[in-house]
Amino acid sequence: MKEKWVTAWGNAISITERRPENYTKNLTLRYPVLMLLDGEAIRITLDNFCGTEPVTISEVWIAKAEGDSRIDPDTSVPLTFSGSASVTIPAGERIKSDPIQFSFQKGTHIAVSLWLKEFTEMRSSVRISGPLSGGFFALGNQTTLAQLDANTSKKTNLYYFLSDIEVLTGEQKRAIICYGDSITAGAWPDELMRRTLKIGDGTTAIVRKAVCGTRILRQYDNITYDSYGLKGETRFPREIEVSGADTVIIQHGINDIIHPVGTDINPFRPWSDLPTAEELIDGLRMYIQIAKSKGLRVYLGTLLPIFGWRTYAEFREALRNEVNTWIRSTDEADGCIDFDQAVCDPNHPAAFREGFDSGDHLHPSPLAYQKMAGIIPEALLHA
Repeated sequence: MKEKWVTAWGNAISITERRPENYTKNLTLRYPVLMLLDGEAIRITLDNFCGTEPVTISEVWIAKAEGDSRIDPDTSVPLTFSGSASVTIPAGERIKSDPIQFSFQKGTHIAVSLWLKEFTEMRSSVRISGPLSGGFFALGNQTTLAQLDANTSKKTNLYYFLSDIEVLTGEQKRAIICYGDSITAGAWPDELMRRTLKIGDGTTAIVRKAVCGTRILRQYDNITYDSYGLKGETRFPREIEVSGADTVIIQHGINDIIHPVGTDINPFRPWSDLPTAEELIDGLRMYIQIAKSKGLRVYLGTLLPIFGWRTYAEFREALRNEVNTWIRSTDEADGCIDFDQAVCDPNHPAAFREGFDSGDHLHPSPLAYQKMAGIIPEALLHA
């Protein structure tokens, strides 16, 4: 049987909020993840994309996970990098591990544990959430402990350095990329993973590439908002470099609409950042062109309701609707996934329907995230 490397799990790497405590020492990170594919071998990518200096990871271990922070120590094996247990990743770069034999079936949870022995700049990371998301940090080297010590460990939704996990699997296996901002950093990709595990045919992995606060056309070049991430033309080409991917679902653009408020209100959010509908559509066209050049099918997701959000205004709603009208009608992409129609109130389309608002009038509720995952065509979940 022919085999190939396919990314079975992944995250974007972006910028951690700048704080005085952005360095750590003698810390373990453990990240349990769900595998949607069978695999015979595994390798990972560690990424220091947004770091300002090299970081050294002293040890990396992988094991089958048994829930929360527990692993089966009998399955724990070390990863190496060009034969070495430790790896130093220059600022702005990423490094793959050596492949190791590690057999598992779809539905298996595995855990990757990293030990940061020396002072390490904690700059390259991403925050995600959802029922399948979240890891742990622990004091000292606890990489091979069956259970992290409850007195010296804590949950986290920040994923540092760990971007892609690739598996050696059957030639027919593939990945779908979910690309976007905080809405995609929320639960719908996790819910799509659950749905794929339930009704898929074992051929498809769901890979999230999402960064909270990001915009298509702009980024913040100040430490107050730099954790809101990089603009689309910087993020997108790098984040869709996903082994075995053939499709990308894009749900991005609402932050371009809601962020600008004028420098009299916020010195970092000038009105000049507000795009026209044509400019925002051109940004989506940029995504389509880049994705197509890499052989990916492109599905565009409509922008969700914002009525009640703190910067809501009729002109923003008009802009959102104009962009959504183009997304629904364009033949430049392979299809539209109408997230907006799925979660909006049919009697008040500018707002979420009852039970679908998280409470801030911008992000969906858990039920709405399930609905978003549920409207993705089932055919996409099969090779």
